[in-house]
Order: sequence, then structure tokens, then C-alpha cells
Amino acid sequence: MPKAAARECEIHYEVSGTGFPVIFSHEFASDMRAWEPQVRHFARKYRVITYNNRGYPPSQVPGTREAYSHDALVEDLRCVLLHAGATQAHVVGLATGGNVALNFAIAHPQMARAVVVAGAGAGSVDRERWLKGAQALSDAIASQGMAGLVSNIEAAPQRQALRVKDPRAWHEFLSQMRDFSPVGSAHLMANALMQRRPVFELKDQIARLPMPVLVAVGDQDLPAFEASVFIARTAPHVGLAVLPWTGHTLNTEEPEAFNALVDGFLSAVDCGRWGSWRG
Repeated sequence: MPKAAARECEIHYEVSGTGFPVIFSHEFASDMRAWEPQVRHFARKYRVITYNNRGYPPSQVPGTREAYSHDALVEDLRCVLLHAGATQAHVVGLATGGNVALNFAIAHPQMARAVVVAGAGAGSVDRERWLKGAQALSDAIASQGMAGLVSNIEAAPQRQALRVKDPRAWHEFLSQMRDFSPVGSAHLMANALMQRRPVFELKDQIARLPMPVLVAVGDQDLPAFEASVFIARTAPHVGLAVLPWTGHTLNTEEPEAFNALVDGFLSAVDCGRWGSWRG
């Protein structure tokens, strides 16, 4: 499988299908495997690129916390695209991946034809409380390994919708988490997630985004809800989709609804009709 050279590490990625590129960036508690329902759907008409963030095997796992900055994650996405021969793509991200997608669009607007920001922005509201919890999680992973991450995720309110809706997907989700690197996960939480800027501080940059943006969030995803609405109120060419009775993992909780939303959005962008009625 191909690997893209990035800052201090190599990033594993996979490509399926042909057509205009669509790249998917995963959340903290999942890796590229969580995008399988989207790969199967979108590879029918797009060139789908999925990848594992640094710190998630088989991508390289740097040993120092300094290697896991949020800027490095944004640069990793750029390096994967270029290594795959793509100078522009539709960019789709969930949670941590949604923050990466948003910041990638800000840093490299010419490379993003359209952006989907799903379930992103946790830590922007009630920040001190969130940072305290994030530090405790990083410490738990460092001391207990992946059991520390799994126990935290199992108890998170915004994760319970998946557990109730789809027990099989829930068990797969937890099982895949146990494959992660404790070093990578602890460092990523302590650096990239805790040090990234709240979305409210990106107001001016978001307001200047030139490309179409779709913001999607579950109504049960309280850590990301207010930040998602803020992005939708700030970006100029934006639509907001709120999935009912849905938590944090939109793409695995409601794969058909998520795929339909993203598919309709990208199709409108591709034919030049996204927001065309607004003049």
C-alpha cells in the first residue's frame, strides 16, 4: 500500500475508484476503516482516498509529542493528496478529521473544491472543562494503554447513540480502537487536539472560505453542536445538516443518511448548482 512522506513520518493511505478525488479524514477514536461505508458508496463515481493519521499504524508513530501538532495533521492531508497525484479534491472530515478538513481549507483553499465538516469543534465550548477531560484521557492512555481510551469512549454520552442503534458496529468500533498505538493516541490528544485553536478564534478565516462547505452534526453531539452551528453561520457558501437522534459518529451511526447528504452536496458542487439560487 502507498505511503506519503510527511513531516518526520510516513502516512499510509489507500485509493479506490476513479474520477475526481474525494479524501476522507478520520476522527480521534477511529481510523480509516471507519470510512468503509463511504468508500463503497463514493468509489462508484469518485476516486476515494482514505488514510491513517500519524500515530495510527500502519502510518508511522513518531515517538515525541512535538511531532503531533495540529498543523502537522493538516500538512499530512496535503502530502497524501500530492503523493496520490491530486492537486485538488473534495475534502470530508469527521470530528478531529473535520477540524483538519476545515483548517486545510483555510490553509490551502486552492486544493479544496468543496469541504464537509462533520461533528467538529469539540473543545471550543466550555474549554477549560474540556481540556481537563482531554488531559485526563491522554494520561489514561499513557498509563493504561488502549484500555484507557476504550473505557472513556464507552462512557461518553455522545457515543451512546451508536451503541443503541447498531450493536455490531459498536463492537467493531471498540475492537478496532484496541489496535491503535498508545504512544500515538496519547501524544495526539495532548498536542494536536488540546493545542488546536477553538473554531470561534477562526471566525475571520472561516468567513473568507471561497469554496462550498457542508456542516453536518448529530443533535446528540453536544460537544460539537454549538461549534458546528457557528461554522455554518460564518462560512459564506455553507449549508447545515442536523441529523436527528444522532451522536458523534455520523458516518457509522447513519451511513445511508450521511452518504445521501454528502452525495447530494458534492453532486450540486460538481454541476455548479450549490447555492446558485442565492445569486
